[in-house]
Amino acid sequence: MADHENSWDASLRIQTCGRDDTNADQYRHPYEPTPYSVLERLADSGLIGKDDVVLDYGCGKGRVGFFLSYRTKAKAIGIEYDERIYEKALDNQKTAKAKADFVLTRAEGYEVPADVNRCYFFNPFSVEILHKVMARIIESWYEAPREIFLFFYYPADDFLAYLMTVDELEFYDEIECDDLFAGDPRERIMIFQLTDDAI
Repeated sequence: MADHENSWDASLRIQTCGRDDTNADQYRHPYEPTPYSVLERLADSGLIGKDDVVLDYGCGKGRVGFFLSYRTKAKAIGIEYDERIYEKALDNQKTAKAKADFVLTRAEGYEVPADVNRCYFFNPFSVEILHKVMARIIESWYEAPREIFLFFYYPADDFLAYLMTVDELEFYDEIECDDLFAGDPRERIMIFQLTDDAI
Protein backbone atom coordinates (compact mmCIF):
# COMPACT_ATOMS: atom_id res chain seq x y z
CA MET A 1 0.00 0.00 0.00
CA ALA A 2 2.75 2.46 0.95
CA ASP A 3 4.57 1.71 -2.31
CA HIS A 4 1.42 2.54 -4.29
CA GLU A 5 1.01 5.82 -2.40
CA ASN A 6 4.63 6.85 -2.86
CA SER A 7 4.61 5.81 -6.51
CA TRP A 8 1.64 8.03 -7.36
CA ASP A 9 3.09 10.95 -5.40
CA ALA A 10 6.33 10.59 -7.34
CA SER A 11 4.50 10.29 -10.65
CA LEU A 12 2.47 13.45 -9.97
CA ARG A 13 5.57 15.19 -8.57
CA ILE A 14 3.87 16.05 -5.26
CA GLN A 15 4.29 15.17 -1.56
CA THR A 16 0.99 14.34 0.11
CA CYS A 17 1.63 11.22 2.21
CA GLY A 18 1.29 11.07 6.00
CA ARG A 19 -1.23 12.16 8.59
CA ASP A 20 -1.19 15.53 10.39
CA ASP A 21 -3.44 16.27 13.37
CA THR A 22 -1.55 19.32 14.62
CA ASN A 23 -4.51 21.72 14.42
CA ALA A 24 -7.34 19.20 14.60
CA ASP A 25 -10.14 19.59 17.13
CA GLN A 26 -13.71 18.39 17.62
CA TYR A 27 -14.89 20.40 14.62
CA ARG A 28 -12.02 20.10 12.16
CA HIS A 29 -10.51 16.70 11.62
CA PRO A 30 -6.86 15.70 11.00
CA TYR A 31 -5.26 15.80 7.57
CA GLU A 32 -5.23 12.32 6.11
CA PRO A 33 -5.05 11.85 2.34
CA THR A 34 -7.52 9.68 0.46
CA PRO A 35 -5.72 6.50 -0.69
CA TYR A 36 -4.83 6.58 -4.37
CA SER A 37 -6.54 3.20 -4.87
CA VAL A 38 -9.83 4.85 -3.85
CA LEU A 39 -9.21 7.86 -6.09
CA GLU A 40 -8.56 5.48 -9.00
CA ARG A 41 -12.04 4.02 -8.53
CA LEU A 42 -13.57 7.48 -8.37
CA ALA A 43 -11.74 8.55 -11.54
CA ASP A 44 -12.87 5.36 -13.29
CA SER A 45 -16.54 5.86 -12.31
CA GLY A 46 -17.27 8.03 -15.34
CA LEU A 47 -18.85 10.67 -13.11
CA ILE A 48 -16.00 13.18 -13.45
CA GLY A 49 -14.74 14.47 -16.80
CA LYS A 50 -13.01 17.34 -18.53
CA ASP A 51 -16.08 19.58 -18.43
CA ASP A 52 -16.50 19.26 -14.66
CA VAL A 53 -15.27 21.43 -11.79
CA VAL A 54 -14.39 19.50 -8.62
CA LEU A 55 -14.39 21.23 -5.23
CA ASP A 56 -12.41 19.32 -2.58
CA TYR A 57 -13.45 20.24 0.96
CA GLY A 58 -10.51 20.05 3.36
CA CYS A 59 -8.06 19.56 0.52
CA GLY A 60 -4.97 19.31 2.71
CA LYS A 61 -1.87 19.08 0.54
CA GLY A 62 -3.92 18.83 -2.65
CA ARG A 63 -3.82 15.13 -3.54
CA VAL A 64 -7.45 14.81 -4.68
CA GLY A 65 -7.31 17.87 -6.90
CA PHE A 66 -4.01 16.99 -8.55
CA PHE A 67 -4.99 13.35 -9.12
CA LEU A 68 -8.45 14.04 -10.54
CA SER A 69 -7.12 16.84 -12.71
CA TYR A 70 -4.46 14.48 -14.07
CA ARG A 71 -6.72 11.46 -14.59
CA THR A 72 -9.99 13.08 -15.69
CA LYS A 73 -8.87 16.53 -16.98
CA ALA A 74 -11.47 18.15 -14.69
CA LYS A 75 -10.77 21.55 -13.18
CA ALA A 76 -9.97 21.19 -9.47
CA ILE A 77 -10.35 23.61 -6.57
CA GLY A 78 -9.32 22.74 -3.03
CA ILE A 79 -10.23 24.66 0.11
CA GLU A 80 -8.25 24.35 3.33
CA TYR A 81 -8.49 26.20 6.66
CA ASP A 82 -5.08 25.23 8.10
CA GLU A 83 -2.57 27.76 6.77
CA ARG A 84 0.45 25.52 7.37
CA ILE A 85 -1.03 22.63 5.38
CA TYR A 86 -2.35 25.03 2.73
CA GLU A 87 1.22 26.23 2.20
CA LYS A 88 2.21 22.63 1.46
CA ALA A 89 -0.50 22.47 -1.20
CA LEU A 90 1.00 25.61 -2.75
CA ASP A 91 4.45 24.00 -2.64
CA ASN A 92 3.04 20.99 -4.48
CA GLN A 93 1.41 23.32 -6.99
CA LYS A 94 4.88 24.50 -8.07
CA THR A 95 6.07 21.02 -9.03
CA ALA A 96 2.89 19.07 -9.85
CA LYS A 97 2.30 17.42 -13.20
CA ALA A 98 -1.37 18.48 -13.03
CA LYS A 99 -3.11 21.77 -12.27
CA ALA A 100 -5.23 22.54 -9.21
CA ASP A 101 -6.20 25.78 -7.49
CA PHE A 102 -6.35 26.29 -3.73
CA VAL A 103 -8.15 28.71 -1.43
CA LEU A 104 -7.28 29.35 2.21
CA THR A 105 -10.68 29.61 3.91
CA ARG A 106 -13.08 27.97 6.32
CA ALA A 107 -15.48 25.68 4.47
CA GLU A 108 -18.62 27.07 6.08
CA GLY A 109 -17.85 30.58 4.84
CA TYR A 110 -16.88 29.66 1.29
CA GLU A 111 -19.26 30.79 -1.46
CA VAL A 112 -19.46 27.93 -3.94
CA PRO A 113 -18.65 29.14 -7.48
CA ALA A 114 -21.44 28.74 -10.03
CA ASP A 115 -19.38 26.38 -12.18
CA VAL A 116 -18.67 23.85 -9.42
CA ASN A 117 -20.63 20.67 -10.13
CA ARG A 118 -18.69 18.01 -8.21
CA CYS A 119 -17.90 18.15 -4.46
CA TYR A 120 -15.61 15.77 -2.58
CA PHE A 121 -15.49 15.07 1.17
CA PHE A 122 -13.30 12.75 3.24
CA ASN A 123 -14.73 13.58 6.69
CA PRO A 124 -12.93 16.93 6.81
CA PHE A 125 -15.03 18.39 9.60
CA SER A 126 -17.91 17.80 12.01
CA VAL A 127 -21.53 17.33 11.01
CA GLU A 128 -22.27 20.77 12.51
CA ILE A 129 -20.00 22.34 9.91
CA LEU A 130 -21.44 20.07 7.21
CA HIS A 131 -24.88 21.62 7.83
CA LYS A 132 -23.47 25.05 6.99
CA VAL A 133 -21.47 23.78 4.03
CA MET A 134 -24.53 22.08 2.56
CA ALA A 135 -26.47 25.32 2.93
CA ARG A 136 -23.76 27.06 0.86
CA ILE A 137 -23.84 24.35 -1.82
CA ILE A 138 -27.62 24.43 -2.05
CA GLU A 139 -27.63 28.22 -2.18
CA SER A 140 -25.23 28.10 -5.15
CA TRP A 141 -27.39 25.42 -6.80
CA TYR A 142 -30.56 27.53 -6.50
CA GLU A 143 -28.76 30.57 -7.91
CA ALA A 144 -27.32 28.61 -10.85
CA PRO A 145 -29.38 25.42 -11.36
CA ARG A 146 -27.21 22.49 -12.47
CA GLU A 147 -26.60 18.85 -11.75
CA ILE A 148 -24.18 18.49 -8.82
CA PHE A 149 -22.70 15.24 -7.56
CA LEU A 150 -21.39 15.04 -3.99
CA PHE A 151 -18.90 12.29 -3.13
CA PHE A 152 -18.44 11.22 0.50
CA TYR A 153 -15.52 8.84 1.08
CA TYR A 154 -15.52 6.74 4.27
CA PRO A 155 -18.66 8.57 5.44
CA ALA A 156 -19.27 9.03 9.13
CA ASP A 157 -22.62 7.75 10.39
CA ASP A 158 -23.73 11.20 11.50
CA PHE A 159 -22.91 12.56 8.02
CA LEU A 160 -25.12 9.96 6.37
CA ALA A 161 -27.93 10.42 8.89
CA TYR A 162 -27.94 14.15 8.19
CA LEU A 163 -27.64 13.84 4.39
CA MET A 164 -30.68 11.58 4.29
CA THR A 165 -32.73 14.44 5.77
CA VAL A 166 -31.78 17.09 3.19
CA ASP A 167 -34.83 17.52 0.96
CA GLU A 168 -32.93 18.71 -2.08
CA LEU A 169 -30.51 15.75 -2.06
CA GLU A 170 -31.06 12.38 -3.68
CA PHE A 171 -28.97 9.30 -3.02
CA TYR A 172 -27.42 8.35 -6.36
CA ASP A 173 -25.06 5.39 -5.94
CA GLU A 174 -22.00 4.14 -4.10
CA ILE A 175 -18.53 3.02 -5.11
CA GLU A 176 -17.48 0.06 -2.99
CA CYS A 177 -13.87 0.00 -1.80
CA ASP A 178 -14.07 -2.49 1.07
CA ASP A 179 -12.17 -5.11 -0.91
CA LEU A 180 -9.16 -2.77 -0.84
CA PHE A 181 -9.04 -2.63 2.96
CA ALA A 182 -9.89 -6.01 4.51
CA GLY A 183 -13.66 -5.77 4.32
CA ASP A 184 -14.26 -2.52 6.24
CA PRO A 185 -17.89 -1.64 5.33
CA ARG A 186 -17.19 2.10 5.65
CA GLU A 187 -14.68 1.82 2.83
CA ARG A 188 -16.91 3.24 0.12
CA ILE A 189 -17.77 6.46 -1.62
CA MET A 190 -21.40 7.43 -1.12
CA ILE A 191 -22.73 9.60 -3.93
CA PHE A 192 -25.55 12.11 -3.58
CA GLN A 193 -27.04 14.31 -6.27
CA LEU A 194 -28.66 17.68 -6.73
CA THR A 195 -30.53 17.49 -10.03
CA ASP A 196 -31.03 20.38 -12.40
CA ASP A 197 -34.67 19.43 -13.06
CA ALA A 198 -35.81 19.66 -9.43
CA ILE A 199 -36.03 23.44 -9.34
